[in-house]
Amino acid sequence: MKFSEALKLMKQGAKVKLPSWGGYWYWDAEKETIMIQCRPQDNGEKGELLDIRETQRVEYTTMNLLSDEWVVADEENCPILGGKATFSFSEAIKYLKRGMKVAREGWNGKKQYIQIATGISYKASSGEIVNCEHDAIGNMAIAFAGTSGVQMGWLASQADMLAEDWIFAEE
Repeated sequence: MKFSEALKLMKQGAKVKLPSWGGYWYWDAEKETIMIQCRPQDNGEKGELLDIRETQRVEYTTMNLLSDEWVVADEENCPILGGKATFSFSEAIKYLKRGMKVAREGWNGKKQYIQIATGISYKASSGEIVNCEHDAIGNMAIAFAGTSGVQMGWLASQADMLAEDWIFAEE
């Protein structure tokens, strides 16, 4: 949903979030502002509680406001409330570009994930080391780390691209 609808729901008492978030936003009627309950920290406790007017990352907050992917936060989709945050393939690509590892919750193998690989080179049959440069993407590819090793140049299936069960990969 668009943020305008999410704001209406917050004013009615709902908690809202973007799909990949571990935390949520809610309306504080007394303060007449949006409060941001940040994602859980590594110790499993709730993160910081912020007044949106005090955000230090204005551009990031503004981009979130412009999203049309808002959902109601609940016990199934929000880690703070006991659930698990999942997201779409388009979100997974965004996180890959930020250097994060992502995976499908539905993948069978444990500790399987994809990430961006850079600095790619190979040894040609002549023995020469060739650096892989591409006009459009530079020296990058998506690498799949699985149970048998790493596969360079991983390609998403249609099922992967349409799935909504993408998660942050465990370290």
